[in-house]
Amino acid sequence: MTFRSRLAAAWQSNNSLLCVGLDPDLNKFPAHLKGRPDAVFEFCRAIVDATADLACAFKPQIAYFAALRAEDQLEALIEHIHARHPQVPVVLDAKRGDIGATAQQYAREAFERYQADALTVNPYMGFDSVEPYLEWKDRGLIVLCRTSNPGGSDLQFLEMAGGRKLYQHVAELVATKWNPHGQAALVVGATFPQELADVRAIVGDLPLLVPGIGAQGGDVEATVKAGRTADGSGLMISSSRAILYAGQGEDFAEAARAVALATRDEVNRYRG
Repeated sequence: MTFRSRLAAAWQSNNSLLCVGLDPDLNKFPAHLKGRPDAVFEFCRAIVDATADLACAFKPQIAYFAALRAEDQLEALIEHIHARHPQVPVVLDAKRGDIGATAQQYAREAFERYQADALTVNPYMGFDSVEPYLEWKDRGLIVLCRTSNPGGSDLQFLEMAGGRKLYQHVAELVATKWNPHGQAALVVGATFPQELADVRAIVGDLPLLVPGIGAQGGDVEATVKAGRTADGSGLMISSSRAILYAGQGEDFAEAARAVALATRDEVNRYRG
């Protein structure tokens, strides 16, 4: 199966547009896990197992694992997801942005070493920063477009000839010339619902990864109504900290599930 087909199946089977972000921070772990050599894996595994039927995707952020020298635990985590919850695709959030042979190695890292179903990438160096990943026709390529951080406007909102903004130009490129195998998607933040609606109008049914709800304050109703497709799907609405650190005790996974369930259901109220 391709990333697109797996994502579409997860939208339907789990009745969910929720993407659970996996950003392990040892300082926020429950006390009973601290000091364990496998703490990162065990924390994330518990979150995954508690929320897998509520999610359309899992999104581990590679920097959190690498900073802790826990890349082997990330490998084990993705292997666990594929084995126990094969219906939920894995998006490796790495935002790679290099070209040529270096980008080919990043592709091998994401798709061979980690066995991710999709990877986030930065388009700043143009098509050369996207092309090496297109060889992996069954994997997703999720390109930064209109990000949720305030500083994103420094570049993404620049006006081009004819009045079109740079993020709108990126959206059109990714939906057309940069998407020969139908594997592309875009990152568009929930903190800018009007721009989210603009991107949806440009790209049709292309999937959108939408960070910015929960801790970042994006409005769920505005996000869903701006970004949903005609069939009420098309979105991976990402929430990380609000779910991961909902509880601090030994029942942290149950607390995470409760927040994930509430978030999934809130999103579904506005899918139409």
